[in-house]
Amino acid sequence: MTDVLPSEDPRDAVIREQAERLALRDEQIAGHAERIAVLEAVVADLRERLESALRAGSRNSGNSSVPPSVDDQPGRKPPRRERRAAERAAGKRKQGKQPGSPGASMMREVPDRTEDHFPEGACPCGADLAEAADLGTVRSFQQEEVPAASAERVQHDLHEVRCACGLAHAAPRPAGVPDSALSVGPRLRALAVYLVVFQHVPVERCRLLIADVTGAAVSDGFVHSCLARAASLAAEVVTLIRALITASAVAGFDETTLRSGPAGEKKYVHGAFTELYSSFRLGSRSLDSMGNAGILPDFAGIVVSDRYQNYFSTRWEHIAGNQACLAHLLRDYEDCAESYPGAVWPAQAQRALRGMIRVWHAALDQGLPVIPGDVLTPLEHEFRHAVLAGLASVPRVPGPKNTVKQKPGRELLEFCRDRRADVLRFTADTRIWPTNDRASHCTSWGRCVVFVGVRWLGWLADVILAWGGDIFACSRAAGDAAGVASA
Repeated sequence: MTDVLPSEDPRDAVIREQAERLALRDEQIAGHAERIAVLEAVVADLRERLESALRAGSRNSGNSSVPPSVDDQPGRKPPRRERRAAERAAGKRKQGKQPGSPGASMMREVPDRTEDHFPEGACPCGADLAEAADLGTVRSFQQEEVPAASAERVQHDLHEVRCACGLAHAAPRPAGVPDSALSVGPRLRALAVYLVVFQHVPVERCRLLIADVTGAAVSDGFVHSCLARAASLAAEVVTLIRALITASAVAGFDETTLRSGPAGEKKYVHGAFTELYSSFRLGSRSLDSMGNAGILPDFAGIVVSDRYQNYFSTRWEHIAGNQACLAHLLRDYEDCAESYPGAVWPAQAQRALRGMIRVWHAALDQGLPVIPGDVLTPLEHEFRHAVLAGLASVPRVPGPKNTVKQKPGRELLEFCRDRRADVLRFTADTRIWPTNDRASHCTSWGRCVVFVGVRWLGWLADVILAWGGDIFACSRAAGDAAGVASA
């Protein structure tokens, strides 16, 4: 008897077909999943770039370290104080001079020179008006004018005379006249220094301006020689200023970028300041460059600065301590307020810091050595809890400190937690400034002055400008070092 195999169930073919279709679908799903993962990575990268671009566009002088000069760049959001001022002034600004703005007016004064003007030509009767009787002035017009300036060639002839006794005497060379057959006078040299240093005129344009206004043909090298000659007169002053800052009990330090040298390169203007003296030096942002400025290595007072790590370096072994600039901290907390809308802790920290600044001013006005504890303690408590709340709401991103980028405000909060003494040092001694506003302002001003003076020269070039009893001196060394000081 032969075994007969059962016939294949038609459902088995359907099952196999469905299994094949399911396997194909699984492959397609796996392929889609891979593409989705790639697209998600692209979207994440684009989102990060967009957030970075939006954040960069929202940076201004009110919430970051960018200078005020970039606040009006296209697409950049102006600081909140400027936005509010613009909103208040919208539709209310009148034409002409605005209240509180400086103005100038002309008044009649005793003239330096009077020019008489008489009628010319002939009278209808035919008589020549040149022979008419003068009846006096019928109207006067005063006009402010500058004399036509033109360079003159002055030759100094030194004469020799013989006394009755027979002894001959030769006249000495006048002051300001070098021992050279041909030279340029001190007033023309002073004009070149004034234009370059004080009026920020580039060297080439300074040469052209002198030629157009005075008719004197000078070279770019002449302008540079004027700067070097002028600076040599201030060498001792610059040294004295740096010594006075080094010996002070409290000094502010700040730095700002400056385009210098070939296109695309930049350097840093380092500034050191007291209430009376200012010193600038151009270099890099390294510790060596900061030390070459000649103040921090021997400074034994309190360093008031922003949170830049080099100011807190152990290399400055003589300093008595650091004071973090509260103006910079307020600006950084403003950045946190914009980065985390609705968060309470940024405004709380700002309120506490501003309150401590106010009570510091009040204690200083009263001649108190420290801020009274009854007014300080609540503000310190408020600030400490604002920092703790911020740390709790902005967790740290895991990873190496120097390679992992943290969320906005995290490093600020850690600084305020870990360096609490450096943030609130001014509360224990009213001689210490809570802010470094004078340093930040002077550095921005110093950048404008140094910018026009920086040139690549193979020799030391210093610049000095004196006006109204004040002295501004700029020192530059060959290569990549330069500096400025003013009193």
